[in-house]
Amino acid sequence: MKTTSTKKEARFELVEIPERFGPVEFVVDEAKTLSYAFAQGDHGSWYFGDSPFGGPVGHPLILANDLLFLFYEGYDGNTAQGLHTHERLRFHSPVHRGEQVTVTGAYTEKYERRGHGYVVLDAEARAGDGRLLVEHSGREIMRTVAGEVVGGGRSGGSSSGRRVHGEARADLPVTHRAAPGLQAGTPVAGPRRAFSQDQMMVFSWAGRGFANVHTSRERAAASGLDRTIVQAQQQTGLIVQAMTGFFGASWFTSGELDLRFVHPAFVDEALTVHGAVVGERDGRLELEVWTTKDDGVRTAIGWASAELAGITEGPADLLARG
Repeated sequence: MKTTSTKKEARFELVEIPERFGPVEFVVDEAKTLSYAFAQGDHGSWYFGDSPFGGPVGHPLILANDLLFLFYEGYDGNTAQGLHTHERLRFHSPVHRGEQVTVTGAYTEKYERRGHGYVVLDAEARAGDGRLLVEHSGREIMRTVAGEVVGGGRSGGSSSGRRVHGEARADLPVTHRAAPGLQAGTPVAGPRRAFSQDQMMVFSWAGRGFANVHTSRERAAASGLDRTIVQAQQQTGLIVQAMTGFFGASWFTSGELDLRFVHPAFVDEALTVHGAVVGERDGRLELEVWTTKDDGVRTAIGWASAELAGITEGPADLLARG
């Protein structure tokens, strides 16, 4: 996904609906696995040795930016100043080490709200044998000044009016594993981690020549920020790590995540993942999930669920950890 001067500037008014991108093809090799593991601080043994799926598999969100940045195929990524506001993911199958992956997608919606232009990018990744790996739907404010938006906070509700309460019951023990029969409100353990600038550079593709508010202090300053901001999808990866440890193999084949990003996280700021059991429905266990800074400010909120039938005992190093 190389940027060239012949590509369109990433401006809201230039987006066409629908506007298709891909196919983009590549191999999920050891280098990609190592890069993601470093960027996220997630070195679970299933990614480097044996797993319930036979041999090493990629992290569930290893294709995070291949899906999110798919529009770089048609737009100059160095002109992008978007702000990710909403992420939905559905996991269907793990990707095995050495497999070829094909990513396709399209801009499917654009609209204006409160003076900002929003776009929706829907994308999917498939393995070489055609099986569906993961589906992504991302919503962002396109071509904005980040400093004018971040810090204001955004709603924790969905379009259906449903809201994340973000409260676990203090009278129930914290759980590390999904299981049938967990009481509503049961607290779920999550990792605590701060992302360094080096990790953010790797995650947000600085090595591919992209300069933005995540990888460049100069770009951050030009957007009204006093330091670089953690990519929302990197926060998502921290929640996905927690859900992988909680649900085990089931997360790779049936996990669903619906997140809204409500406050910025900056370089070297510690984030902690929290969860609370909502209940069981149609054979799935659902949680509320959210991330907080050390001062209690929430940065991402939403829901996660997976099928109870596919839950396995994972290795200890895939449990939530800091």
